[in-house]
Formats: sequence, C-alpha cells, structure tokens
Amino acid sequence: MANEKPTGQEFHIDVAETGTPVITLLQQSSSLSLETLRDAVFKGALWLGIKGKPKRLRDADAESIGNSTLHLYYNPAVINEEPAEARLIEDLQDYSVWYKPFGMRSQGSRWSDHCTIYRWAETHLEPERPALIVHRLDRAATGLLLLAHSKEAARKLADLFQRRQIEKQYQCIVHGKFPAKPEERKISNDLDGKTAISFARRLKFSPAAKRSLVEIRIETGRKHQIRRHLSDIGFPVVGDRLYGRDGDKEDLMLTAISLSFVCPLSGWKRSFELPEKLRPKLD
Repeated sequence: MANEKPTGQEFHIDVAETGTPVITLLQQSSSLSLETLRDAVFKGALWLGIKGKPKRLRDADAESIGNSTLHLYYNPAVINEEPAEARLIEDLQDYSVWYKPFGMRSQGSRWSDHCTIYRWAETHLEPERPALIVHRLDRAATGLLLLAHSKEAARKLADLFQRRQIEKQYQCIVHGKFPAKPEERKISNDLDGKTAISFARRLKFSPAAKRSLVEIRIETGRKHQIRRHLSDIGFPVVGDRLYGRDGDKEDLMLTAISLSFVCPLSGWKRSFELPEKLRPKLD
C-alpha cells in the first residue's frame, strides 16, 4: 500500500507473442497456486507494460499481448488485508461522496489497491463505474471524500480543489484546553517552505479528559497541515502517531465533516454534511 514497504515477491515476465492466457504465464513463472494468483490479480497486484507506464490488469484470463511485460507484485500480508467498510453518503452519477473510515487508503501501490476508497466504490456502486480520486485524506483520518466517475468530472473537480473553490471543514479532538474565543484562531505557520493557513475554534472542552473538540477549516492543503499546525501551537490531535503525544492508543481523531462547492458540471451549489454519529466525540 501507499505507506508500506512490502517484502514480497516480484515476477517480471517478458511476453514475446500474443495469445497465451495471462494466468498461464503467471503459473509458469511462479510457484503460486491458481487461486492465489487470481485473487492477487483481482486485488490489483498485476501490471501490464507496453511501451510506456504500466497499467493494472485485473483480468487473469485475458490473452497476453506480444512485446509486453507482465509485472506481478505479490505479498500475502498485503493481499490478505481486509478493507474497512466505506459508506456511501450520496451518489450523483458523475461523482459520489463517501465516508472514508480509519485505515482505508486514498491511493494504492503496485502491491494492490483493494483497500482503497476508489476500489471500494468501483466494486460496490450500482451501476458499476470507474472511480477516480480527486483529493485525499490521510490513511488515519476519516470523513467525507469525493470520487469522480468520469475523466471530465475528475478534471473539473480537481480544478476546484486546485483553485481552492471547495469549502472544507474538519473536526478533531485535541489534547489540552484550546482557547475559547468567539472568533477563529488563525494559524499561518509555513510548512515545508510553503504558505499554509488554517483557522480553528473550540466547540467543547472536557475538564475530565483535558481534551477539546475543535473545528477547523483550511485555506491551503499542505501535507498533514491540520495535524502539524495544531501540534505546532501546543494542541496535538489525539491519536496522532507522527506529531502527537507518545502513548496515545486511540485512532486518529480527525474527521472531514463537510464539503461545499458549486458543481462544475451542473452549476448548482452542493453541500454535504457528515452525520453526527460519524463525527469525533469528546466522551
């Protein structure tokens, strides 16, 4: 997966002639069983290279193509991982809105992509459609995520994100008593040499837990921006293994709770809210 370093097996098979079933070539070049090979191919471990960037090949029974190369990346620890269950929030045909749970990836790797949000959508939407990522959430984060179902929708939605024309709000639980101010607190610490701007305000504080429920919106989208900004000012997100406190045992308590934008396909204003039961809780 995207943030893992698997130690599995790699098989690179040069194909001279067209016509032999792919599964036959895989069997001849590996000691893996037929069932294991079919499972790995379906889960995204096989790539086909023909004069350019390799592409995933999911059909084990497809005929091989001459002057190509098959690349199989097999690691049982990765292949046997069970994906968390995403929830469909709304399906607008050209794109859909999902709740991404903890542990589900936004992006796959050469070893597989069966635990990604886009692959979950492709195998659960009716009618079936391709699903394309237009923005990402950290593997440890949860919340709303948009998926496009055509190249046109992906291009136009990605452009909205790039031009910062999508309003995003997050909620998280942080350690400590976040200042209670009527206005938002602006955090403008540069990250990796680039401008990064976040706005945060406290919603609730638990004296017993010594934690605060904080709402955040961001003007920029730097890597781990919310987690790094809150840690920088002394209020790390609970469950943050990278920038938080040692000893946290909970999952990361950071959730994307709303998305709002003018749809580039219809021109209509669209707003999506995460149900309260899926948001972070202080207690």
